[in-house]
Amino acid sequence: MSKEQFELKKDAISAIQEKDVMSPNMPVDTALQEAEDLYVWCQPDKDLLVKAGLDWALVEDMPAATGACRYIQSQWQKEYMSLEEAQKEWGLKSPGAYELRDGILHDFYHAFYNFPDLYSRTQKIAEGNTHADMIQDLSDMAALGLANTQALQAISFDLTLLDKAETLSSQMAELLANANGKKLENNKLCLLRDKAYTYLKRIVDEIRRNGQYIFWKDEQRYKGYLSIYYKKRAAKSQKAKPVNVPTEPQKV
Repeated sequence: MSKEQFELKKDAISAIQEKDVMSPNMPVDTALQEAEDLYVWCQPDKDLLVKAGLDWALVEDMPAATGACRYIQSQWQKEYMSLEEAQKEWGLKSPGAYELRDGILHDFYHAFYNFPDLYSRTQKIAEGNTHADMIQDLSDMAALGLANTQALQAISFDLTLLDKAETLSSQMAELLANANGKKLENNKLCLLRDKAYTYLKRIVDEIRRNGQYIFWKDEQRYKGYLSIYYKKRAAKSQKAKPVNVPTEPQKV
């Protein structure tokens, strides 16, 4: 059902400008549950809310908006977990790749010492210190070494290391792309999730604003138009404040 709701709201969600996007400032699952609770809570107050100026179409839009956000959050969560796994794998494998790169460079400097052109090319390969440089170094050294095996054999160099370097270069390039190519700030799926959250939050904020306006003297109804999450967080923050320090009013 959530996927169908996302497809229904996809165009409206995607149309939100990046400058207007709000990143979640509470767990998304919590925000979704609060939206669903608010939808139920405001139903008996329809006439009063509409009289106060609320467009009831916003309330009617809430189930689809909530479902759409829930769906895209699930999709993003899957990708985020894949990102974490790739970063963990990179942390495990990259030290070995660097060690291989450094070892081959060390051997090349010795093997090509009396060959100025090859020595210069080795120095060129060694330039740069990023992960991308290391991956390219492995590929370049494999090519340079395979083209000059005689000089390497003269120092008893293990030629199988060249094949290993070429293979590892390809593997590490793919792993680095998975680990770095899906960063939160650059991820399209994450941005779409934030847009879906923004779309829903606009609705929630408008309903709460009107509900708080109407029931400002009715504590029992008023509380249903507050965020429980923010209320609890404000309470914790207040406990940590020194005595007699006034607290700011809750923001919804």
